[in-house]
Amino acid sequence: MAFEGLQDKLGQVFKKLKARGKLTEADVKEAMREVRLALLEADVSYKVVK
Repeated sequence: MAFEGLQDKLGQVFKKLKARGKLTEADVKEAMREVRLALLEADVSYKVVK
């Protein structure tokens, strides 16, 4: 169940990145932040996420 939510959130992150076209460093940093949050919400260990 947690993995379904994770899959949805990661899909949203990558969908946003694809829509941007040309990526900036700020876009990548924001996407990585969202990925980390999604992993933490899916109960992945903080050490692994960090």
